[in-house]
Amino acid sequence: MAKLYFHYSTMNAGKSTLLLQAAHNYHERGMQTYLLTARLDNRAGEARIASRIGIGKDADTFEEGEDLFAKIAARLDGAPCACVFIDEAQFLTPDQVWQLARAVDDLGVPIMCYGLRVDFQGNLFPGSAKLLALADEMREARTICHCGKKATMVVRQDDKGRVMTAGEQVQIGGNETYVSLCRRHWREAVGDEA
Repeated sequence: MAKLYFHYSTMNAGKSTLLLQAAHNYHERGMQTYLLTARLDNRAGEARIASRIGIGKDADTFEEGEDLFAKIAARLDGAPCACVFIDEAQFLTPDQVWQLARAVDDLGVPIMCYGLRVDFQGNLFPGSAKLLALADEMREARTICHCGKKATMVVRQDDKGRVMTAGEQVQIGGNETYVSLCRRHWREAVGDEA
């Protein structure tokens, strides 16, 4: 039975690596997959999913307002597809998450989403919030804070390494911009000592 999965974590936990490994496992068994990533995140290049450890694969893209049910249905009409993989799932809109749920239910295709749970201010991304509400299964990918505890939060830094506490929710960046921390060290970094 097809399910909607949400693999979530903070930055640098290896979500893209996990996605690419899972897709490789399907291909190794002769099954086709459909890979999607957010068009606005082009750190690895246009229409590409890549991991910090150096592996990558070309993918189709999605953007806000696009009907993902129709996109997946068109892909399934073109060729068999054993599983749909979506990277940067935090950038999905709530409507798009519902479209993914419909694709699982009505088209019978499993969909595995990989993304961030919270932003640099500790708020859920709208796409992640809807995935937390609708996913059939959720799995946390883990990374660690500098203290060794599990990192669940992320801070955004400016070009001088100063922690930012305000700004737009979405700012594309990697290790030069974001640092994963445990909640206690995140609170210290953002000045929440109360």
